Amino acid sequence: MGVGMTKYYQAVSELIKKIYENEQESISKAADFLVEAVKQDQIVHCIGPGGHSNMGVEELFWRAGGLAMFNAILDAGTNLIHGAKRSNIVERTPGYAKSVLDAYRVAEGEVIIIINAYGINSMTIDTALEAKKRGLKTIGVSSTSFAQAVPLGHPARHPSGKNLYELVDVFINNHLPYGDAVVEFEGYPQKVAPTSTIANCFTLNLLVATTVEKLLAEGIQPPVWVSANLPGGDEANKALDEKYRPRIPHL
Repeated sequence: MGVGMTKYYQAVSELIKKIYENEQESISKAADFLVEAVKQDQIVHCIGPGGHSNMGVEELFWRAGGLAMFNAILDAGTNLIHGAKRSNIVERTPGYAKSVLDAYRVAEGEVIIIINAYGINSMTIDTALEAKKRGLKTIGVSSTSFAQAVPLGHPARHPSGKNLYELVDVFINNHLPYGDAVVEFEGYPQKVAPTSTIANCFTLNLLVATTVEKLLAEGIQPPVWVSANLPGGDEANKALDEKYRPRIPHL
């Protein structure tokens, strides 16, 4: 086996272990928000404000074994399919997030999960500030590594210099290593093989599993999708589809 594969496997294994061992309390608190949302028959908004963080939202949305009440905010401005550099420019644009939240009709008393591995760009910070202003309960999935190392005034930062982990009601640290990539080769200065998507998605699925466990403990049937690719999957999902389609635009 090549040394690159071994290094990446070891780094990802250590990262997953760190998230599991250190974030159980925060994940449990966040799951309480989601349990209450199910009880109140509310949708839960999820947004990945910037580039690859959108994949965390896609991991939650319309997913086999995933919760059905997630309203995926998949803004075209930051989605890579419309241009990677364009996405980078948009995520650094102050004030942009307000119109996105308007378009997806986020409302007071609802829950929003803000997923951004670095937690410092303008759209991320504006999303958190605007959500708080509107009276939403906020969950942040991010890291502290970039937030504590990227200097104030850097173009990647919100003009305020604020960090996502400081602004949300519940912060879940995905323990992303600074620089994101983790594999080093002798004589080559740039690390390769990033970890942010794995860190985000693993953390989010811990949250899903914890939420379902808490719902079952209270005798509540969790609204969980069955894989549409399984025999009977479409039939099993029909009631959830009819329930949430009018409220979730991307369904």
